[in-house]
Amino acid sequence: MRESISWVHTGGCGAILETDYSGDITLIRSLCLEGKLGAATYIWTKMVQQLRLPDIVTHNYLLNALCKSGDLGKAEWLVREMIFQGPFPTCSTFNTLMKGYCLVNKVDKALDLFSTMAKHGFRPNRISCNILVHALCQKGLLEDSRKLLEKILGDDNDGETSELITTTILMDGHFKTGNTLEALSCWNDVFQRGIMADVVAYNVIIHGHSAIGDMRSAYKLLCQMFKNCYLPDVITYNTLIGKLCKAGRINEACYVFGDMSMMGVAPDHITYKMIIQGLCINGDAIRANNFLCHMLEYSVRPDPLIFNVIIQAFGKCGDIHKALSVRNQMVKLGVLPNIYTYNALIQAQVRNGYIDQVHYLKKEMKLHGVLPDLVTYNMLIGVACNIGLLSSALQLHDEMLRKGCDPDIVTYTILIKHYCLRGSMKKAEELFLRVLWSGLRMDHVPFLILMKRYFKMRELDKVFNLYLIWLKKGI
Repeated sequence: MRESISWVHTGGCGAILETDYSGDITLIRSLCLEGKLGAATYIWTKMVQQLRLPDIVTHNYLLNALCKSGDLGKAEWLVREMIFQGPFPTCSTFNTLMKGYCLVNKVDKALDLFSTMAKHGFRPNRISCNILVHALCQKGLLEDSRKLLEKILGDDNDGETSELITTTILMDGHFKTGNTLEALSCWNDVFQRGIMADVVAYNVIIHGHSAIGDMRSAYKLLCQMFKNCYLPDVITYNTLIGKLCKAGRINEACYVFGDMSMMGVAPDHITYKMIIQGLCINGDAIRANNFLCHMLEYSVRPDPLIFNVIIQAFGKCGDIHKALSVRNQMVKLGVLPNIYTYNALIQAQVRNGYIDQVHYLKKEMKLHGVLPDLVTYNMLIGVACNIGLLSSALQLHDEMLRKGCDPDIVTYTILIKHYCLRGSMKKAEELFLRVLWSGLRMDHVPFLILMKRYFKMRELDKVFNLYLIWLKKGI
């Protein structure tokens, strides 16, 4: 429609052109934010063809979108166009391209761009250095990061905030590589320079102390945050809760969760996931389910993993009714059960001896479009073997192959064990040798099963031969 409007009007031509220009650059920026690069690039091209060159901010929007999408070829081309045709790039332009290189792990190109910025009349600023320090720390090149930090601190002081950001990045890098002393040196350096730490810096050092198991220091830093009038955020609490759950200190983690709520910090789905998983690992399915209800009460939508771990926990406790109730609640909320949900339910039914329900769940899976995986088939084959239905077990093995699901050593170990229990040693030997020379990775269990059986049969020569094969294979 815009192209169909005649460019020749009596009066108001400048106003129309100005309106078109303003509308186009606004549209390009919006499309870039939405990731619609094709449409944004098309409008940019039409503007350039009509000699209505977008401003530098619009170019930077487009460049940022190209870098985020990983299209560094077009991003480099756009910067070259800006250098030759205008508008001339700014320091933000080069920083954006530099960050794009770091996102695709091309730190060498980012360093080249950093070193050539001066050729275009720009001195790298603190943001430029921060981008490179972060990228170098992620690659473990902390010595290079330190040199860059010294360069920043050696420049004229143009802001404490940028200096704190750079120091925080370097401190995080030291913690991740296990160099706690250097990280603490960075932390002390912040205070020696009289710079006020922020919540992000506190989160980094609390995470570092938690990672090495020094919870006493982590709690001291939490108290220090309050003294310095900084309120911990959800990341602070998640760091503490996550470490406590991994250490099995689940009651302490629940206490921190309660303190978090009292301070008015709303838990997110990560908080709930860590607490619920920790409770389920400790066998406390009832409290885990209470936390699930708490999630739903505060309108935090659980993902399938949370439902699955609770179902599995109830299954281990032998409460099949509660496990199925959680599955039904999951479906009611619109969260579709996946293969892990069904595997947890099948495992619960097997553990409690409800074999008929196992086959019903297998049929239900197919009705919902969920295909059995290796774990499902291994459990079903195990069930068939335990009730003496070897033919059914072999049929399930053949079904696995037809469905493109490759059996593993667990599958064959179940079948070998069943052959031994039935006294079919010839078939057990044939299957064992077939697996042994198939290239499938084996463990010691099939050897032990056969050796124990031969011991009972007093066939010590075969036991010794298996032992020699075991040694030769280096298992």
